[in-house]
Amino acid sequence: MSDLSLFDLTGKKAFVTGAAVGIGRGCAIALAKAGADVAIVDLNEKAGLKTVEEIRSLGRDSLWVRCDVTRREQVQEMVGRIAQHFGRLDIAVNNAGIAILGADESLDQADWDKVIALNLTGVFLCAQAEAQQMLRQMPVEGKIINIASMSATIANCNASYDASKAGVVHMTKTLAAEWGRYNINVNCISPSYLLTPMHASTPMVARQRIRELTPMGYMERPEDLHGAVIFLASAASHYVTGHDLMVDGGHTLNAWLTPLSRSVPPRVSPQEETVQMKHDLDSLGLSYDADGINPDLHPEIADVFKAAFGIK
Repeated sequence: MSDLSLFDLTGKKAFVTGAAVGIGRGCAIALAKAGADVAIVDLNEKAGLKTVEEIRSLGRDSLWVRCDVTRREQVQEMVGRIAQHFGRLDIAVNNAGIAILGADESLDQADWDKVIALNLTGVFLCAQAEAQQMLRQMPVEGKIINIASMSATIANCNASYDASKAGVVHMTKTLAAEWGRYNINVNCISPSYLLTPMHASTPMVARQRIRELTPMGYMERPEDLHGAVIFLASAASHYVTGHDLMVDGGHTLNAWLTPLSRSVPPRVSPQEETVQMKHDLDSLGLSYDADGINPDLHPEIADVFKAAFGIK
């Protein structure tokens, strides 16, 4: 096997949850570009079908499947439908998740339950159904990739989100230890602040501060996860399991209270940062300004940054 063929996913069958836009769409496109057929699992049919068409335009097979990943019966049906369509399942990316912001001293239990149900229980239900499907196949093997967050390592959001993502990291380790006997690799990826529609309301001053506190000098884009996803989905990672791959541009390395200095321009400009986010906003039928900002999409996130920077 040549070095390059280690990353070749031609003929592999995959799906990604929460794949209509954002991180999930980026993962799905990465898998398709590497040769895999990829199903799009999401609740948003309109945006999901657009991603399906993008994957088909790359010469790969794709379909959209609606699924609430917090419902076990829907997860089991979703995995079964995809396996029946493709003939098997080789790769699964469990990405669907949410954040509900708020001060922890006043956080409503219903909001806590909703975040844990989607971000942690939903990932487990999907991983369980995926492993069950992989165990029914010959040869028995597979790659399961869970999307965690740098918030599993640092406290930078709130208790419900941080706890759910920390749970994903440790659950990944446990499942990897249990399922290695079946040649099933279970790993996770922890991104940084990522320019998806969730951050469409983030003020420019906050984006600039993130750039200044990130050694690589720019905000993360969905395509910055492509290499990590392909690596963990491919033969290149056969001996890697239970690993949390931090893809954060070095953000969690920085302990300084002042912005980091740069000697050369970053690889990605502020204009290039927003290309895929604008694509996703277009898919959702949402407007934005030249900087890719829609102040009304996630005002709760914008309010947190405004408070931090004293913006009225």
